[in-house]
Amino acid sequence: MPIPEDVTGDEIDKDVRQELQSLPKTLAEDVAKNLVMVARLIDEDPEGAYGYSRVALRLASRVAAVREAAGFAAYANQKYSEALGEFRAARRMTGTVELWPVMADCERGLGRPERALDMAGAPEVHKLDKAGQVEMRLVAAGARRDMGQLDAAIVTLQSPELASNSVQAWTARLRYAYADALLAAGRESEAREWFAKAVEADRDGSTDASDRLAELDGVDFVDALDENDGATDQADPADDEVRDETPDTDADADMDAGADEVEDEAKGEDKD
Repeated sequence: MPIPEDVTGDEIDKDVRQELQSLPKTLAEDVAKNLVMVARLIDEDPEGAYGYSRVALRLASRVAAVREAAGFAAYANQKYSEALGEFRAARRMTGTVELWPVMADCERGLGRPERALDMAGAPEVHKLDKAGQVEMRLVAAGARRDMGQLDAAIVTLQSPELASNSVQAWTARLRYAYADALLAAGRESEAREWFAKAVEADRDGSTDASDRLAELDGVDFVDALDENDGATDQADPADDEVRDETPDTDADADMDAGADEVEDEAKGEDKD
């Protein structure tokens, strides 16, 4: 797959660069460039990211960072079985537990929420950092909802992290998940409160909490550029074509009035 000229491979994380040092220099550079493309595209073009991840995997399947990148690219494309296999391979290579929450979420994606819950109660969870533990809690709550256990999902999300006023990278997503679970359970007033709190914490717009809040408040957004809102100072030629096909209301009124006068005169002549 083509690599843009502005991609050098130096953009990758230093830890990944160290992993690639086990490869021949030219090969390491090629793998690095493909990994950069995976990271660049995974949010906006997951299919493209997946393609680059497959190239990197073909070039260096024994590098843990490559297996991890391939896993996330597959995950972004909802290829959960494939993603789970790559995450497991990366974990065997590194011995770390960082991927445990996303592995559990893959089990959810495969329609196995019970396995995700089993993983949420495994000893590996205690080895996760705070962000990882919150992520695991989100996955567990999602598994509860998959199983129709709304109340249990709500309880799962109730934690010191949820109650804390401190805003962390995961705060908005945690509050959002809690608000969404409350709303699903019919607790609308509480849901509104937590969507509002999610908005306060969502500094980078990672959730649509503001839209959900507005929806609960009955706010309708109108597109300011809607062509039906009126003419602009500089008319678009395409608008002229539309106007030609749609008679002007005032002109119609004048024409109707004129027609009425002619008809009245005609009636008068008939009487005479």
